[in-house]
Amino acid sequence: MGKLYTEQTFQTRYRSGDAYAKPREFYNLVLPCTKIYKRAVGFFSSTSFLEISYGILSLVKNDGKMQLITSPRLNEDDVEAIKKGYEKREEIYLNAFKREMSVPKTINEQNRLNILANLIENGILEIKIAVTKNPEVSMYHEKIGLFEDEEGNKVAISGSMNESETAISENFESFQVFCGWCDRDNERVQTCEDDFNAMWRNEQNGLRVFDFPALPKAFVKMYKKENIEDYNNVRITDDMTSIQQQQNIPSIPENVSLYDYQKLAIHTWADNNYCGIFDMATGTGKTLTGLGAIVRCSEELKNQLAVIIVAPYQHLVEQWVEDIVRFNIKPIIAYSSSAQKDWKIRLKKSVGDKKLRPNEKGFFCLVTTNATFKTHFVQEQINAIEGEILLVVDEAHNAGAGTFKKYLDSRFKYRLALSATLDRHNDEEGTNFLHEYFGSVCIHYDLERAIDEKKLTRYKYFPVLVYLTEDELSDYKDISAEMAQHLRKNKSGKMELDSYGKMLAIKRSRIVAGAQNKLDGLREQIKPYKEQNNILVYCGATTVLPEKDSDEQENCFDKSEMGERQIIAVTKILGNEMKMSVSRFTSEEDIETRKTITQKFKDEQLQAIVAIKCLDEGVNIPSIKTAFILASTTNPKEYIQRRGRVLRKWEGKDYAEIYDFITLPRELDSVSNYTEEEIRGDLSLVKNELRRLHEFSCIAMNEIDSLSLIDEIQTAYQISDKDLFGKDTGAEEEFND
Repeated sequence: MGKLYTEQTFQTRYRSGDAYAKPREFYNLVLPCTKIYKRAVGFFSSTSFLEISYGILSLVKNDGKMQLITSPRLNEDDVEAIKKGYEKREEIYLNAFKREMSVPKTINEQNRLNILANLIENGILEIKIAVTKNPEVSMYHEKIGLFEDEEGNKVAISGSMNESETAISENFESFQVFCGWCDRDNERVQTCEDDFNAMWRNEQNGLRVFDFPALPKAFVKMYKKENIEDYNNVRITDDMTSIQQQQNIPSIPENVSLYDYQKLAIHTWADNNYCGIFDMATGTGKTLTGLGAIVRCSEELKNQLAVIIVAPYQHLVEQWVEDIVRFNIKPIIAYSSSAQKDWKIRLKKSVGDKKLRPNEKGFFCLVTTNATFKTHFVQEQINAIEGEILLVVDEAHNAGAGTFKKYLDSRFKYRLALSATLDRHNDEEGTNFLHEYFGSVCIHYDLERAIDEKKLTRYKYFPVLVYLTEDELSDYKDISAEMAQHLRKNKSGKMELDSYGKMLAIKRSRIVAGAQNKLDGLREQIKPYKEQNNILVYCGATTVLPEKDSDEQENCFDKSEMGERQIIAVTKILGNEMKMSVSRFTSEEDIETRKTITQKFKDEQLQAIVAIKCLDEGVNIPSIKTAFILASTTNPKEYIQRRGRVLRKWEGKDYAEIYDFITLPRELDSVSNYTEEEIRGDLSLVKNELRRLHEFSCIAMNEIDSLSLIDEIQTAYQISDKDLFGKDTGAEEEFND
């Protein structure tokens, strides 16, 4: 049973134009608390239950009942027939009611009207007919309602609204609310109840109220599709509605309410023939929007649909599974170490069932990793599917790679790409392919909008300047010179690095990511937080090298075996030096270990997590409040995701703090001492760091604090905004990541 009326807050008036007091809000507030609902209206339409069915089901689950008095909507022919006595009045009334019984437009309407038919047949909803003594010249047009909870508290309403979908959703209507436990309202509530009871007993002067068995029979005959034995197993949502009795039919959960921007994205995608892209910032509900789209597509196809969800990593698959099951879907979970050891058998059986028993087994959902999706077995099963397939690709920027693209073909009539940043860094061909294959962008919801609309938390940004050591700068310049020897023209005439040049670019980027001075900078910046919680330190997948002291290190191409991994060095600083409770979060930890770490972090048993790249995509730890980002990247996809990871909403988190370690070749006050050629060698790194500095600071709460630093760097290197944000100057800069 819901709350008692006396525990609720009712408005004195509900009116269509009021943002927070619309008629539907009243019904969904009062009916879950109700044992008896008495309603008298001029006209009744079955479609009203499309609007208030959530509340009606709550009434039923309370073992409540509804009594309805209504009247037929007579047209001119009906009135003429009554005047001339051509037909019995009961037949005229019945035909008038039948006109209001419209054919359901969707499977959702069909399901909801099936509920109403069951309510009538089971005696939960009783209907009586009210007509005036001269129905050919007058009509019953009163609108009153009375609600009673389990302790006898009563609420009455009186106003203009009929019991119809149009009245509730479209007309401009209003009604007054009176609470029987309030002295000022008690008399009006009692009068309302007396009036209704008098009509129900057919004791009202000027009015005839009678049982009309033909109406319930007609309603049940038209709308009842199946028995509902247990209303507790019936689920209805507020939008994109569905009713769920059997498992593995997608439906929006009762406790999920999609935002308007999510609903619009889904509608736009449906209008685009169920193809398109959801370009949504991390933390704005991308997964739930995708699942809402699956529900919409499945409903349109009467649940005759195979859904293939592909995510890049195993932990993302498991996160999808958590939400998928909430949407009443029983997924087949396919990857090498899946807990469903028999997933291959399940998939093969589902494909066969869809072919042989489409009415019963027309829907199934496979959720899998990128790697497993591309296997021969999975591709063979997909080729065997009969009927329509919806392909949903999460973190879809990964699908633009050459090895993945060949699997994206015409087999998938319905397509949905999900990504915070679909455009692939330095891969125009791959980006264009994704846009051509998946279709237009149905929603672009970036971080700035998400913060403005309070879907993500605000943040303060603190750039921390660090500089390369002499040895690091020397290595950086040597590699840059070697990269210049490996530039080639591609098919479109643009300069790009060959395969060896790309390896050199990775080697060079690791020098920046693992700059030794970042560790001293971290020691200094994290001191004020050593007693605090909810801290993330984001490391690069690199090593921190000591000063050159051997021929072995001098001659090593990739010094990953030399020195100490940055993540280990950072863990020692926090754990050993500062005595903080800390844990690493990397690809080396299995899914269960990660879950344990995440829970301990949320419970503040751990002060800090030290992570590397695996946190870029999909891992959800909303309690992170302060982030120290040591990993340097020029890839917008990566730094946008890293920032979004810190901005998820969390109770008590008014804003987040981000410390970003900006790495420059040399101290700014010394730049003027170097030659133009030497400075030109610095520009690639400086511009890349400046772009990230601009991006992070422009929507920060303390944006003004970064402006002087930005100006100081640009002035020292004589870099204009046009130089910074114009076209890339060449492949050397493009492949600095």
